[in-house]
Amino acid sequence: MTIRRIPSGGAYEAKVAYCRAVVAGGFAHVAGTVGEGEGAAAQCRSALEIIGRALEQAGSGFEHVVRVTYMLPDRGEFESCWPVLREVFGANPPAATMIECGLIDPKYRIEIEVTAVLP
Repeated sequence: MTIRRIPSGGAYEAKVAYCRAVVAGGFAHVAGTVGEGEGAAAQCRSALEIIGRALEQAGSGFEHVVRVTYMLPDRGEFESCWPVLREVFGANPPAATMIECGLIDPKYRIEIEVTAVLP
């Protein structure tokens, strides 16, 4: 099986030894991704933009996402992300899980990881 790694050049990739995405076995696996901005909704949009670029480099897209995991330090902030998520996934909703947990830095309000099939 061929495995292709797609790095983003982010600061944590070298520190933690991971890459933004791995393409293997007909799937694109995108690592947990955080974004910039004030509040969960802005960071959600930013993270999805980063994920979208990784999916494009992998040869896939949001319409092919089959699984998404949302991680937030405060589940109460998740509802503010729903309009952004409907905009991105509305026509093609993936299986989803939301986890309340600590993130790598308190400034981050949401982290998102996805798995997509390759068309």
